[in-house]
Amino acid sequence: MTSCPCGSGRDYDSCCQPFVEGEALPPTAESLMRSRYSAYVNHAIDYLGETLHPHHRADWDREATRRWSDNAVWQGLEIVDTEAGGEGDAEGVVEFIARFEDHGRATQHRERSRFQLFEGRWYYVDGETPRPKTQRLETPKVGRNDPCPCGSGKKFKKCCGA
Repeated sequence: MTSCPCGSGRDYDSCCQPFVEGEALPPTAESLMRSRYSAYVNHAIDYLGETLHPHHRADWDREATRRWSDNAVWQGLEIVDTEAGGEGDAEGVVEFIARFEDHGRATQHRERSRFQLFEGRWYYVDGETPRPKTQRLETPKVGRNDPCPCGSGKKFKKCCGA
């Protein structure tokens, strides 16, 4: 038995394989996301095309998908967040990080993917790179006459604030 590449902790034959081989349909947006990752790992290019929403297949580049699948050394999938996409939902969002090695360089692909239930089946619609969250400085502002935070012992205005 082989562990499923999607990171579920289950065996491939009882996790994503039935979806990738067309024996079953993924019941949720997340399960479709996981099975699509497994399809990349196992070079199941037909499944990747079949799981694209029918209204969004026109610009799919099969050859580029095959090259990415073949050339990457897939290292793991992390589901960061899900919004809806469960049984009874019509749409869902799955944010994920797919880690892989490309030409010997470790890299990752982070995406917020949209999924839609269409004619009783989940499909991948599109995705976008999530924007980093704005980080605000939590420490109080240093005054001109306060000691410099660099540790020099001088006033801020005579040191780093100059």
